[in-house]
Amino acid sequence: MGEIRIKNHGLLTLIQDNGRYGYQQFGVPVSGVMDSFSHRVANILLGNDEGEALLEATILGPEIEFMDDSLIVITGGDLDPVLNGEPISMWESVYVKKGDILAFGGVKNGCRAYIAFAGGIQVEKVMGSRSTYVKAKIGGLNGGSLKSGDILKIGDLEKGTTSTKYRKLPNEYIPTYSQDLDVRVILGPQDDYFTQKGLEKFLSTSYKVTNECDRMGYRLEGEVVEHINGGDIISDGINFGAIQIPSHGQPIIMMSDRQTIGGYTKIANVISIDLPKIAQAKPGDSIRFKKVSIYEAQELLKKVEESITTIKKTCINKNIVKTNEILLRISGEEYNVKVEELG
Repeated sequence: MGEIRIKNHGLLTLIQDNGRYGYQQFGVPVSGVMDSFSHRVANILLGNDEGEALLEATILGPEIEFMDDSLIVITGGDLDPVLNGEPISMWESVYVKKGDILAFGGVKNGCRAYIAFAGGIQVEKVMGSRSTYVKAKIGGLNGGSLKSGDILKIGDLEKGTTSTKYRKLPNEYIPTYSQDLDVRVILGPQDDYFTQKGLEKFLSTSYKVTNECDRMGYRLEGEVVEHINGGDIISDGINFGAIQIPSHGQPIIMMSDRQTIGGYTKIANVISIDLPKIAQAKPGDSIRFKKVSIYEAQELLKKVEESITTIKKTCINKNIVKTNEILLRISGEEYNVKVEELG
């Protein structure tokens, strides 16, 4: 089993997997990754189980020292990853050696990067998941965000059946992250609590992401969405992507760490395949909502799952036969270059 050391924890670096299910009836949130597409693809490219735990880094990524050789993949938002001071590619597997340092320069696009390791992150499961829910100190490492000096156990590269493979996601599947988002929603379950004017405003105007956006929810600012008779209801369950509108008329999109129930009207729910767009949004980005039917949402989901299947079949697989490091001197500047022989 390998190890990594967190030299600098960044802004918010969490261990997450695909979530903690079966406990919402007891008030335990699902948690899990915000961007499921980036999570799944990172693990696919490493030959891991799709739901394996990885690191989710927000805005400012961590600095990580590898205490053993490993294979990694970085997906999601571009936080400018560098290995030993040199830029590295995202959405493909990268071989790292003992002593290598992974760091991040800052946000280029998106908001959250995902750092996956061959064999996953080996922390104890809590209620069937390694996901971190910070508010209740559940899961992850000691129930909280990673701290400088933390040491994590990761999969053993030597024992991995697919860990010596080089894989790259074809360019056509790599998402782009815009500051102007078009997000599809299914109306309900309380859309009948709003006036026709309110519904029209919700679906025809742009809303700005405020500074109050985190793993629990995104508060938006824009045209007031008018209720017929207030925004309070008897508390009921809350889905990932549910859009609450309290009496003040401003939308709140509920995210991974959302509470299990709530007492505000829910005008709509973001369809599952558009949730990664929200996960990569930052304060100041704008969101426009478009109504679709359940049938349309199901067809769109089916297409994404077909793409995932295609990715599994078509991502490039080559053995890394040998890795050499050479020193190049160009115009008086020195560059350390890693050369991988593939076969």
